[in-house]
Amino acid sequence: MGDDSEWMKLPVDQKCEHKLWKARLNGYEEALKLFQKIDDEKSPEWSKYLGLIKKFVTDSNAVAQLKGLEAALAYVENAHVAGKTTGEVASGVVNKVFNQPKARAKELGVDICLMYIEIEKGEAVQEELLKGLDNKNPKIIVACIETLRKALSEFGSKIISLKPIIKVLPKLFESREKAVRDEAKLLAVEIYRWIRDALRPPLQNINSVQLKELEEEWVKVSSAAPKQTRFLRSQQELKAKFEQQQAAGGDGDGGDDDEEEEAVPQVDAYELLEAVEILSKLPKDFFEKIEAKKWQERKEALEAVELLVKNPKLESGDYADLVKALKKVVGKDTNVMLVALAAKCLAGLASGLRKKFGQYAGHVVPTILEKFKEKKPQVVQALQEAIDAIFLTTTLQNISEDVLAVMDNKNPTIKQQASLFIARSFRHCTPSTLPKSLLKPFCAALLKHINDSAPEVRDAGFEALGTALKVAGEKAVNPFLADVDKLKLDRIKECAEKVELVYGKKTGAAEKKEGKPVAGKTPALSGSAGDKEIKDAAAKPGPQKKAPAVKPGGPPKKSKPAAAAGTGGAGAKGKKGPETKEIFESELSIEVCEEKAAAVLPASCIQQLDSGNWKERLASMEEFQKTVELMERSEMPCQALVRMLAKKPGWKETNFQVMQMKLHIVALIAQKGNFSKTSAQVVLDGLVDKVGDVKCGSNAKEAMTAIAEACQLPWTAEQLVAMAFSQKNPKNQSETLNWLSNAIKEFGFSGYVFQEKLESKCFLSWAEDLLFLESAVRTSAITLLGVMYLYVGPPLRMFFEDEKPALLSQIDAEFEKMQGQTAPAPTRGISRNSGGSGDDGEEEEQEDVGNDVVDLLPRTDIGDKITAELVAKIGDKNWKIRKEGLDEVTSIINDAKFIQPNIGELPAALKSRLNDSNKILVQQTLSILQQLATAMGPNIKQHVKNLGIPVITVLGDSKNNVRAAALATVNAWAEQTGMKEWLEGEDLSEELKKENPFLRQELLGWLADKLPTLRSVPSDLLLCVPHLYSCLEDRNGDVRKKAQDALPFFMMHLGFEKMAKATGKLKVLLQHEVGWHLMLAIACTKAYVLHCFLILWVWGFLFLFPQGVQGKKVLNKPTLKEDDDKSGPIFIIVPNGKEQRMKDEKGLRVLKWNFTTPRDEYIEQLKTQMSSCVAKWLQDEMFHADFQHHNKALAVMIEHLENEKDGVISCLDLILKWLTLRFFDTNTSVLMKTLEYLKLLFNMLSQEEYHLTENEASSFIPYLIIKVGEPKDVIRKDVRAILNRMCLIYPASKMFTFIMEGTKSKNSKQRAECLEELGCLVGSHGMNVCQPTPGKALKEMAAHIGDRDNTVRNAALNTIVTVYNVHGDQVFKLIGNLSEKDMSMLEERIKRSAKRPSAAPVRQAEEKPQRIQNISANASMLRKGPAEDMSSKLKYVMICYGFQNRNMGSHSEAAHTVPREFQLDLDEIENDNGTVKCEMPALVQHKLDDIFEPVLIPEPKIRAVSPHFDDMHSNTASTINFVISQVASGDINTSIQALAQIDEVFRQEDKAEAMSGHIDQFLIATFMQLRLIYNTHMADEKLDKDEIVKLYSCIIGSMISLFQIESLAREASTGVLKDLMHGLITLMLDSRVEDLEEGEQVIRSVNLLVVKVLEKSDQTNILSALLVLLQDSLLATASSPKFSELVMKCLWRMVRLLPETINSINLDRILLDIHIFMKVFPKEKLKQCKSEFPIRTLKTLLHTLCKLKGPKILDHLTMIENKNESELEAHLCRVMKHSMDQTGSKADKDTEKGASRIEEKASKAKVNDILAEIFKKIGSKENTKEGLAELYEYKKKYSDADIEPFLKNSSQFFQSYVERGLRLIETEREGKGRIASSTGISPQMEGTCVPVSTHTVTSSIGNTNGEEVGPSVYLERLKILRQRCGLDNAKQEDRPPLTSLLSKPAVPTVASSTDMLHSKLSQLRESREQYQHLDLDSNQTHSSGIGTTTASPSSAAANIDDLKKRLERIKSSRK
Repeated sequence: MGDDSEWMKLPVDQKCEHKLWKARLNGYEEALKLFQKIDDEKSPEWSKYLGLIKKFVTDSNAVAQLKGLEAALAYVENAHVAGKTTGEVASGVVNKVFNQPKARAKELGVDICLMYIEIEKGEAVQEELLKGLDNKNPKIIVACIETLRKALSEFGSKIISLKPIIKVLPKLFESREKAVRDEAKLLAVEIYRWIRDALRPPLQNINSVQLKELEEEWVKVSSAAPKQTRFLRSQQELKAKFEQQQAAGGDGDGGDDDEEEEAVPQVDAYELLEAVEILSKLPKDFFEKIEAKKWQERKEALEAVELLVKNPKLESGDYADLVKALKKVVGKDTNVMLVALAAKCLAGLASGLRKKFGQYAGHVVPTILEKFKEKKPQVVQALQEAIDAIFLTTTLQNISEDVLAVMDNKNPTIKQQASLFIARSFRHCTPSTLPKSLLKPFCAALLKHINDSAPEVRDAGFEALGTALKVAGEKAVNPFLADVDKLKLDRIKECAEKVELVYGKKTGAAEKKEGKPVAGKTPALSGSAGDKEIKDAAAKPGPQKKAPAVKPGGPPKKSKPAAAAGTGGAGAKGKKGPETKEIFESELSIEVCEEKAAAVLPASCIQQLDSGNWKERLASMEEFQKTVELMERSEMPCQALVRMLAKKPGWKETNFQVMQMKLHIVALIAQKGNFSKTSAQVVLDGLVDKVGDVKCGSNAKEAMTAIAEACQLPWTAEQLVAMAFSQKNPKNQSETLNWLSNAIKEFGFSGYVFQEKLESKCFLSWAEDLLFLESAVRTSAITLLGVMYLYVGPPLRMFFEDEKPALLSQIDAEFEKMQGQTAPAPTRGISRNSGGSGDDGEEEEQEDVGNDVVDLLPRTDIGDKITAELVAKIGDKNWKIRKEGLDEVTSIINDAKFIQPNIGELPAALKSRLNDSNKILVQQTLSILQQLATAMGPNIKQHVKNLGIPVITVLGDSKNNVRAAALATVNAWAEQTGMKEWLEGEDLSEELKKENPFLRQELLGWLADKLPTLRSVPSDLLLCVPHLYSCLEDRNGDVRKKAQDALPFFMMHLGFEKMAKATGKLKVLLQHEVGWHLMLAIACTKAYVLHCFLILWVWGFLFLFPQGVQGKKVLNKPTLKEDDDKSGPIFIIVPNGKEQRMKDEKGLRVLKWNFTTPRDEYIEQLKTQMSSCVAKWLQDEMFHADFQHHNKALAVMIEHLENEKDGVISCLDLILKWLTLRFFDTNTSVLMKTLEYLKLLFNMLSQEEYHLTENEASSFIPYLIIKVGEPKDVIRKDVRAILNRMCLIYPASKMFTFIMEGTKSKNSKQRAECLEELGCLVGSHGMNVCQPTPGKALKEMAAHIGDRDNTVRNAALNTIVTVYNVHGDQVFKLIGNLSEKDMSMLEERIKRSAKRPSAAPVRQAEEKPQRIQNISANASMLRKGPAEDMSSKLKYVMICYGFQNRNMGSHSEAAHTVPREFQLDLDEIENDNGTVKCEMPALVQHKLDDIFEPVLIPEPKIRAVSPHFDDMHSNTASTINFVISQVASGDINTSIQALAQIDEVFRQEDKAEAMSGHIDQFLIATFMQLRLIYNTHMADEKLDKDEIVKLYSCIIGSMISLFQIESLAREASTGVLKDLMHGLITLMLDSRVEDLEEGEQVIRSVNLLVVKVLEKSDQTNILSALLVLLQDSLLATASSPKFSELVMKCLWRMVRLLPETINSINLDRILLDIHIFMKVFPKEKLKQCKSEFPIRTLKTLLHTLCKLKGPKILDHLTMIENKNESELEAHLCRVMKHSMDQTGSKADKDTEKGASRIEEKASKAKVNDILAEIFKKIGSKENTKEGLAELYEYKKKYSDADIEPFLKNSSQFFQSYVERGLRLIETEREGKGRIASSTGISPQMEGTCVPVSTHTVTSSIGNTNGEEVGPSVYLERLKILRQRCGLDNAKQEDRPPLTSLLSKPAVPTVASSTDMLHSKLSQLRESREQYQHLDLDSNQTHSSGIGTTTASPSSAAANIDDLKKRLERIKSSRK
C-alpha cells in the first residue's frame, strides 16, 4: 500500500509513464475521463500528452494497453494537435496492437487508424499500414489489410489512395498464409466495388485459380455506385447531406445521379500502373538493324520493340528517333508483314504514352493513312489499331488537315478507311469537341464520299455522317445535309441510330434537347431562297471543302469587334436549320402574280400602274403603299407584288416622284413580308440602276438594305456587286460600294461576305483593275477595303501585295486610318432572327467570326524541298553551314508565301537550332518560325507542342534581343493557333516551374496579356498555379510584379475556390503573402465582387489576427489546416530518441555522418530521423529546395529556442547535422542566419550547463571548422566566436584535436584561423589542452612557420609566441628541430613580443598629462551623468576598502617591484654606445603656482538620484523589471545607464528596499552581461576597450553596493550565486583583462567583490553554490585548474567563517550537497585528481563541521534518501571517532608531562590568541592602522615571534600589505621619513588611473592606514571634484600657510604600473627644476611632480644631482 500511496499522488501524465502497470492503468483511466471532459480542442492540456500517446498504445501490459487504446482514441478524436502523433501512434498500433490476441485491442487499433484518417491524416496512416504488410507476423498483415479495406469501404477511393494498395495486392495473393490471401481477396472485391474493371490489368498476372475466384466474387458485386459513409472533418457539409438522404429513406437517390458520379470518379486502370522505361532497353544495334537490307534483321529489331511496348504504361522520354524509324518502316518498307509489325509497335507506343505521344501524331498519321492502300486484312487491321491509338493521344483538330488531305485520294480503299477512321474518331467526340467549324470541312468531304461510285466508300461515308449526326445533333449537322436526297438522308439517320458512343449518355441528352425545336413548327421568316443557297453550296463542294476552320483568336486588337460582328452573321445563318422549307419559293408566272395581286390590291391601283399619265401612276403608287402598310405578313404575296411593280414601265419609270414611291414600296414589302431571294432577284437589277440617281439613290439604298435584311447580306451583296460591275456606269458602281461599306457596319462582317466576293470574278476583276477604274469608284473601293480591314485585320493586305506601289500606298493609307479603331456593333440582322437562333448565335460566335481569309489563297506544298541534305545542313557542326541551311529555309518560305502543313523533318531541325550556342542563329531560327506561322496559318497549331513550347524556353535567354525575338515569335504563333493548344497539357507549367527569372517574367507577362482575351481555358491551366504562387515570392522583383499582374486573370478563369485550394499546399509563411494577392485579385475580378467582401473578411481576419482565430471554428477548414498544425511545439521530445540514434550510428545501422559533400542518402536519412521529432511543416521548410525556406526555418527555430529548450536538446544531434548541410549552401544569407542561430544555441546550452556528446561534436565541429576559412571576414569572425563559445559546453582539449585537423586544410585562410584559435585555446586554458601531447602538438604547429602563405606563417608564429608566454623557454625543447630560417623568425618574433608592451605605456604616459590639462581647461566636460561616472568606482572601491597598490613600498628601492617590462634601466642605457640616435621625449612643463593656494574643502553633497527613478513609484516593480532587463543589453551604453540607476537605488537606504524580490533577477542579468563581455565584446577588435572597462566598473560597483546591504544580499538563491561566482572567477582568470590598461584594478575590484559575496550572502546558499561549482569544474575537462583552485580558496574562506556562521547554516542541505559531491567523486576518484587540494578541501570542511557540531552532526542527514550511495556517513563517523580518541590521548599526555610543559603550552596558546586578535584588527577596515601598530610593537618586543603561519594562508596581496605597513611604521618611528616616491601619484597624474574617455577622477578622504592625508597632495584632485560638484573654486577662504599644509606626511594612493614609468620621467624633470629655481630650506619639504616626498634637503639634492649627471651622460653618448 505504501507504493500505491506514492503513485496515487502523482499527476495524470506522470502516472501514464510510471513503471508500475497499475499506476499506468489508473493514469489511462483518468486520462480518458480528462479527454472526454475537455471541450476546447485547442486547450494547452492536449500538448502535455503529445509525447505519451504512443506509450498509451504500446503498453507492455495487456490490461493497461486496452485502457490506453481507449484513451488514445479519445485523444485523437478531440485534440487538435493529435495529427502530430500520427506516424508514431499508427506505427505503434500496427506493430504492438495488431498482434494482440484480444479482439477488443485489435478493434480499438482499427478505430484509432480510422479516426486519424477522419482528422485528415490518411496519407500517414496508409503509409504505416502498407509498411505493416511487410511484417513477418501474419496477424499484423491480416489486420493491416482489414483496416485498409474498412477505410476504403467507409471513406471511399477519393480519400484512400488506391494506387499503392493495388501495387502490393499481387504480392499478398502470393502469401503462404491462407488468412492473408483470404483477406486480400476481400480487399480486392472492395477495390473492385469502387473502380470496377480498372482493377483487372494490375491483377492479370496472379494465379489463375485466384483470378477465377475473384471474377466470381466480382460478378456478385452490386452494380449500384458505392457511396462514402464516413467523412473527414473538412467534409461536414457532405456528411449532413448524406444524413438527410439516410433520413429520407433514399428518396433522393434518383435525383442525385450526377453528384454520385462526381463523388465516385471513374478510375483509369492506366493511372494505377507503374510506368516502365524502355528507351534504355532497346537493343544497342536497333537503329542499324532497322535500316538493314535483310528483312529478317529488320524483323528482329521490330520484335524487340514490340516486346517492350507491350508494357501498358511507358515512362515519358524522347521517342522521336524511334517513332521516325517506325514511321519509315510503315511508309516505305516493301515487306507488308513488317509494316503490320511496325504499326503494332506504334499502337503500343501510343497506348503506353497516351497524351505524351501527341507531339509525334502529326508526323505519323499521314503515313498511316497513305498506307491504307494495302489490302491485306492483317495489315489494315494493324494500321487501324495504330491510328485509333494515336487519335486518343491528340485531338481531331490537330490531325484534321492530314485526314482531309486523303479524302480526295483516287484509291477507294484509302477513302474508305479514312471515312471509317473519321467515324471511329467521332465516337470519342462530344458536341463541344466537335464544333461546326470542324464539322463543316468533314461533312463536305463525306458528302462527296456518299456519292462515290465504290459501294464500300459510300457505306463508310454514311457511317461517318451518321456518327456525326449522333454526336453533334441534327441542329448542327442538318445545314450541311440540305442538298442530300431523302433516301440518303434516311440511310444516314439509320446509321446514326446504330452508333454507340463513348459518351453515349450525355450525347443522348443533347440529342433530345435538339430534337424538340426541330420537330416543332417555327414561323417562316423568309421565302424559299435559303434552300437554294444551300443547294448551290452543296452542288459546288469545292469552296465548301476549302472553307477553313475558324481562326480562334485573330489579331488581338480585332478580337472583340470580330466577336461582335460575328453575332450578326451568326444570327443570319441561324435561320437555315429549322426554316429551310419556308425560305425557298418557286418562281411564279406573270398570270399567277396578277391573280394574287388582284386579290390584295384595289382594282384601280392595278389599272393605273401602267397609265401614261404620271399623276395616275403616282396615285396608284400611293394606294399601293397604303395597302402594303395595312397588310399582314402572312397575307402578303411578296413575289406577286414586286412583279406588279416591275410591270411596264417598271424600273424605267421616268418620273422621279413615282420612282421614289416605287422604291419605297419595295423596301416596305421586304420589311413587312416574307421576302425571298426569288422576289429579290426581280428588283435588284432595277435598284442598281437607280442607286447612282441623285433623286432616287437614297430610296434605292433603303430598299437594298431592307432586302439584305430579309435575304442576308452576303447573298445580297454578291448579287449587287456583280450587277453593278456588269454595267459601265461608274456612278452606280461607286454608290453600290458605298452602300456595301455602310451595310457591313450595320450588319456586321460575316466571313461569307468576304469569301463569296473574293470568289466572285467581278469582285476580283475590279480589285485587280482598281488602278484603272474611275477615281470615284476607286475611292469607294478603297473605303470598302478600309471597312473590311476593321474586321479582318492585317491579313487583308496580303491580297494586294502584288499590286503596283501607287495603288498599294493608297490602300495602306486607308488601312492606317483604320488602325486603332474598333468595329461598330451590328444594328441590323439581329432582332428578326433572335427568336429562332438566339442560343445558336452564342454558340457560333467564335466559329463564324469570319473564316480566315488567308486560307482562301492557294497553298504550296514545300515538303519536297525540305530534303535530307537541307536538314543535315541545319544540324551541321560548322555554324556557317548551319546558317546557310537556315538561309535556304527562309528563301523557300519567302518564295512559297503560303504553304501547306507538310514540312517534313524541318520542325526537328529547327528545334535543335533554338538551343544553338550561336545567338545569331537562334534569332534567325525565331524569325523563320515567325514566317512559318504567317505562311502556314492556323495549320501551324499541330506544331505547337514540338516547336512552340521550345520557343517559350528561349524566353529564358539572358540576352534581351533574343528574348524579344522569342516573344514576337510566340505572339505570331498564338495569333494563328489561338491559346488552347498552348495551355493544354503540362508543358506550360513545366516551363514556369524552371527557376529562371527571365523565363518566368516573360512567360507570366505573356499570359497576363493573353488570358483576358479568352472566353474559356483548358483545365490544365490549374497546373501552373503552384508555380505562379512561387513566383509571387521570387527573389527577382520583375518576376514578382509579373506574377501579381497575371494572378487576377488566372482567377478570372479558374475561380477563387480552386485558387484558394491550391494555397493549402503552400508553406504557412507563403500562404499569408499569397492570401493578400488573392484578395486583391478578387477585387479586380468583376465576377467575384459580391464574393469579395466575404473572402476579404475571412482572409483579413486570419492574417491580421492569427491568434484570434484559435479556439474558434472557421468554416473554411481545409485551408486553415496547415495553420492549426503550427500552433504546437516544433521539436517533439522522443524519450531516449537521441540515445537510440547514437546506438544506431555506432552499430553501423545508419550512415555515419562523415562526408566531403553531402550526398542524397545522407539528406534522406536525416529527413527520416527528423520525421519523428520535428514538426512536419518545419521539416518541409528545412528540406525545401529554395534557400528562402531555409531562412524561414531558421527564423522559426530562433523564435522557439528559449521556449523549447528541452526539445532542442533532445533533437540537438539532428539540428547540428542539419546545420552542417547549410554550411554547404552557397547562399550567404542562409549561412549568416545559421551562424546567428548557432551563437544563440550555444549560449542557451552553456546556460543550461549542457555538455556536447562525442557523437554531436564529431558530426558538427569538423564542418564548422571548414567555414573558418571563408573569404568573408564577417563569417570568419562569427565562426571564431562560435568556436570560443563551444569551449563552454565541450572540453577545450577535445576541441584542440578538431582544430588541429583543420590546420591540414588546403585553404590557407582556414589554416591561419585554426592556428590562431589554437593559440587562443593555449592562452586561455594552458598547455593541458594540447593533444595528444604538448610536444606533438607544438611540432605540428611549428611546421606551419615555413608555410608558403604569409598569413599562415604569422599565425603559426603568434601561436608559438602565445605558448612561449605561458610555458617559457621550455617551448624550444618541445618544438624540436626547426630549420635555421624558421627558428630565426621565431626568435625574432619572441623578442618583438617581449619589447612591444613597453612602447605603448610610454606613449600613453606622454599623452595623458596633456589630456588632463585639456580636461581642466574645459570644466563643462567634467559634468557627466551618473552612467559615465561609474568607471571611477574602481578606485573608489580600492580606497574605501583599504586596498593599496600591490607595488607600493616605503623605500625608494621599491621601484624594483615594478614589472620588468616597465622598468627604466638607466645602467643599460648609460653603457649603450650604439650609433642609433634617440631623442629625449619632450618633458611636460607643469605649473606649480596653484599648489600654494589654500584648499577649500567643500561640503559633501549627495548626488541626485537618476531622474528616471522618480517615476518608478508609479509602478515600481515593472520599472525595476524594465531597468534590470536593460542590464543584460548587448548595447554597452544602455547597460551602463541601467546599472547606474540601480546603483543609485542601492546607495539610498530608503529606496533600496524597492529592490527586494528582484535580487535574483538583477544578478542573472549581471552575470549574463559578464558572459556577453567575455564572449562577444572582448573578442570584438573594433570595440574600444575603455568602454569595456567602464562597463566592468559599473557592474562591479553596483554589485558591491548590493552586497553591502545584508538583507538584500541574503535574497540571492543558490543557483544564481553559483552562476555569479562562476562569472566572477572566469573574469579573474581572463588574461585579456590583465592586458587592459586598467586590468589590474578590475581584477583587484573583483577580488574584493568576491569577498563581499562570500561574507554577506546567505551562508547556506553560498556554501552550497561553491560545492556545486567545484563539482562542475572538476567534471569539466575543459575547465582550467586555476578555476578549481580559486573555487577551493573561496571554500577555505567559508570554512574559516564557519565558527561564526554555523548556527545560521542549514546543515541538512549542506550535507546533502557534500553527499552528492562524494557520490560523483568517491574517495578513489578524488585521489586520482592531479591536485590533492580537492580531497583536502573536502576533509577540512567535514572536519570543521564535526568539530563545531560534534556527534549531533549525524542527525543532519535527513535529506539524503540513500546514505549508502556515498561515503559521507562513514567518513563523519570516522572523524567523530578520531576526535574522541584524540581528546583521550591528549588528557593522558597532559598528566604525564610536567608543569613547565603545561605553562609552555599555555603561553603558546596565549601568543597565538594575541596574534590572531592583531591580525583580525589588520583585516578589518576600521582598525587596520591600530592592528599594524600593535603587530609592530609585538614583533619589536618578541623578535623571535613567528607570524609566518598567520600570513601563509592569506593572499599575496595581504602579505605585501602587512609588510609595507610594518616598514612604513618603522621609518616613521626611526625618523627616516622616506616614502617611496615612485609609488605615489601626482595631482596632475591622478586622472590617468581611470580610462581617459570617462573624464572622471576619484577622490579619497583618507589613506589606507586611516591617517588623515595632507591636503597638498590632493589639491588638484579636490579642485576637479569641486568643479564636478558645481562649487566655485574662486570662493576660497584664507589659505593656511604652506608649511602647515605640508606638515603631515602624505601617503600615496594606488597607482597603476603604467603610471610608474611616467612618474620616473616626471620626477627627474620636476626635481631638476626644484634644484635650479627653489631655495630649499633644510626645515621644509616640497611636493614633487609625482608624489609628496618628505626628505632632508641634502638627500633630495644628492638624489637630483645624481640623476642629473646620469641623464647628461646619456645625452652626450647619443650625440
